[in-house]
Amino acid sequence: MTTTLITNIASLVTNDPAQGDGTPLGLIQDAAVVLDDERVAWVGPTSKAPSADESYDAAGRAAIPGFVDSHSHLVFAGDRTQEFNARMSGRAYEAGGIRTTVAATRAATDAALEANLTHYLEEALRQGTTTFETKSGYGLNTEDESRALRIAAKHTDEVTFLGAHIVSPDYAEDPAAYVDLVTGEMLDACAPHARWIDVFCEKGAFDGDQARAILTAGKAKGLHPRIHANQLSYGPGVQLAVELDAASADHCTHLTDADVDALANSSTVATLLPGAEFSTRAEWPDARRLLDAGATVALSTDCNPGSSFTSSVPFCIALAVRDMGMTPDEAIWSATAGGAAALRRTDVGRVTAGARADLALLNAPSHVHLAYRPGVPLVGEVWRKGVRVA
Repeated sequence: MTTTLITNIASLVTNDPAQGDGTPLGLIQDAAVVLDDERVAWVGPTSKAPSADESYDAAGRAAIPGFVDSHSHLVFAGDRTQEFNARMSGRAYEAGGIRTTVAATRAATDAALEANLTHYLEEALRQGTTTFETKSGYGLNTEDESRALRIAAKHTDEVTFLGAHIVSPDYAEDPAAYVDLVTGEMLDACAPHARWIDVFCEKGAFDGDQARAILTAGKAKGLHPRIHANQLSYGPGVQLAVELDAASADHCTHLTDADVDALANSSTVATLLPGAEFSTRAEWPDARRLLDAGATVALSTDCNPGSSFTSSVPFCIALAVRDMGMTPDEAIWSATAGGAAALRRTDVGRVTAGARADLALLNAPSHVHLAYRPGVPLVGEVWRKGVRVA
């Protein structure tokens, strides 16, 4: 094993309040980091850095933990350019557009699906994402859901079974039979390849009772719940997430005071997905309201071909700061440590001794530039598991 000392870091976000300035970001100025194989061995001021086998000069750039994208839909084929064009011309967004991607995904070969997946993973990596979750949900039958999960599991441990994305077109006239399929044969085939189970609890998808049945069945098979909740309208999703100890309730756009209180008094993370609001011209989630109430907030891309076709966490950070009431410090925390919390991980989303050696060097002196200079490709280098990969 080889140790590497990275020096001359203008400012380092550690996400450890015991470090540096004592804020949640644990910001250290003129910092250094020692990487020991796949782990961080030491962080602190450059003046106190220990020796290492190799050294690397960060050249006065800022360093942050690798982004943790805890919500994406990357196993798919085709795109929905025409739908996006129509929406930007005035048509409202609704859940049913998923069927277009289902048809294309079912028709694609395994090789085509995996090539598409790796393309977007490489795209995300170049923008600083070192940990990602991804879902099925574009197969909606047993064979295609299970193959999506098998493909995803080759590239990440954070795999989510989303057979309950919408009611399959094959069961349009009998949603109850589709719920039976998702909680029975399909779950049996998919559970061995996933860590999580998810459901789109929304008008046009699954109601509260259906969502509870699906998530409860998943828990019985050893899958932990997460849920698409309260994206398009007020509904039972957030309360159900808290009731079932879901790791995250995702979207959280339309919340009652009771929903906010429930999240603030639970271990369920509110994962906000500003790319979806940007791409659908929808109402922005109120991050300020959630943060002020004490809820844990994550930021993720929701990368998918229909409602949020971006793999860029920096873009989502800029949107969250500009339109959702977050400060730059809150947004960077939510895109790193917040994402880790949404995956119930403690080894990623921070740069501290013992954490996985994931970090990004920015072509800027401060993490604030991610919001200050929106759209500019500021991620200069990416280290994942101690190896410079981009």
